[in-house]
Amino acid sequence: MTASNVDVLLVGGGVMSATLGMLLKQLDPAMTITLVERLDHVAHESTDGWNNAGTGHAGYCELNYTPEAPDGSINIDRALAINASFEVTLQFWTYLVEQKILPAPPTFINPTPHQSFVWGDKDAAFLRKRHALLSAHHLFAEMQYSESAEEIRDWMPLVMDKRDAKQTVAATRVNHGADVDFGSLTRSMVKHLEQLDAFELCLSHSVHSLKKSKKGHWRVAVEDDKSGEEKTINAKFVFIGAGGGSLPLLQKCNIDESEGYGGFPVSGQWLVCKKPDIVQRHHSKVYGKAPVGAPPMSVPHLDTRIINGEPALLFGPFAGFTTKFLKKGSVFDLISSVKTSNLAPMMAVGRDNMDLTRYLIAESFQSHKDRVASLRNFFPQATEKDWALQDAGMRVQIIKKDAQGHGKLEFGTELVAAKDGSLAALLGASPGASTAVQAMIDVLERCFKDRMASPEWQSRMRELVPSYGQSLINDAALLKQVRERTLRTLNLH
Repeated sequence: MTASNVDVLLVGGGVMSATLGMLLKQLDPAMTITLVERLDHVAHESTDGWNNAGTGHAGYCELNYTPEAPDGSINIDRALAINASFEVTLQFWTYLVEQKILPAPPTFINPTPHQSFVWGDKDAAFLRKRHALLSAHHLFAEMQYSESAEEIRDWMPLVMDKRDAKQTVAATRVNHGADVDFGSLTRSMVKHLEQLDAFELCLSHSVHSLKKSKKGHWRVAVEDDKSGEEKTINAKFVFIGAGGGSLPLLQKCNIDESEGYGGFPVSGQWLVCKKPDIVQRHHSKVYGKAPVGAPPMSVPHLDTRIINGEPALLFGPFAGFTTKFLKKGSVFDLISSVKTSNLAPMMAVGRDNMDLTRYLIAESFQSHKDRVASLRNFFPQATEKDWALQDAGMRVQIIKKDAQGHGKLEFGTELVAAKDGSLAALLGASPGASTAVQAMIDVLERCFKDRMASPEWQSRMRELVPSYGQSLINDAALLKQVRERTLRTLNLH
């Protein structure tokens, strides 16, 4: 058995680990980093282009980020926070493009308007109110609103083609939205990291155990799945960014902060069209309202996608029930994640979310005809033969104890870190990849607190992310300054 010593061990070859590796190498080029990925390629699970919506979640079109309360009020706080976080991500990508660390923007990001579309008087009233609240804030000042069928037809011709003229429709539009191929982006970042000194990529390697040494370092047992060779990596800091695989690995660490966490896995599928005459008629991401009982990640949308340079249209997601935590995982993932510390919260969530479980099971048994019928809400002229079903990635929603000690299901991302800052894991799903840079800055601030407070790292962070340490939500002038640069550099005008 071989052994090695590193400053940082990154577990999981997705966008989170790649982003953290890039940030750390920009802050301290001498830092020794190893990235371990159990598959034979990076970015092949949730980060892969076909396994997520590629929306570049900014809160522009995702209606679930602005929930409506029973009294009719709309809360926009989460949309503001997500938008500001995505602006942070764009700033870091802009820096990497300017330094030619990342390739030309069209290889991973393309301008794609973000639009919301609803029908019926009730939903139109909701969208009108939502627009009024959001557009009053400088982050969303450029959002347009329309109830004119003719204007909306110009925005989204495929959606309006042959639609019932008597139907009430409403839409919003932000022109500087983006489609992001997170798989290509991540592979480009890892390719750059491989060219740097003191960085090692270990593909087809599985982590079997993580144990804390008396010195405060982590002894991580890793196996080469191809050769069977076992080795130990001694790391001062471990980051677990393995998507659905993060929870089982976090449980192996036995840190107090991990107690009570569980996972609720949800699978997904897309309808995909690559027919050129259809694809060329739709250039936007159009989001609607989720069906009653659907999880927030199941908000239906008709998207322009450019993955590995190939244009296509995608509709979905169609959620499904699964017991796997990863697309290439085991059907026993859910059962094996049940521990004494999380049994009560998981049972409570199971008991309190039977409607959701029934919904997911029903979704799994839909026919192709049923799925295309749902698509016709967004594309009235859709025909079954033009669309094929494709599996999307797995999402493991967070189960945790609430203030009363009961279980609750959360649809977001959450950072779990050891109190001494020696280990951190990212759990959850959407908005995920779009807020990767802000999420990894949070890791740095919690786990590299002293170094982040140093003048050297503070200055360097402001070079990487000019708005660092300031609020884009509160500072309109700062937003204008950074947004002009990112839109210009990333060709998103």
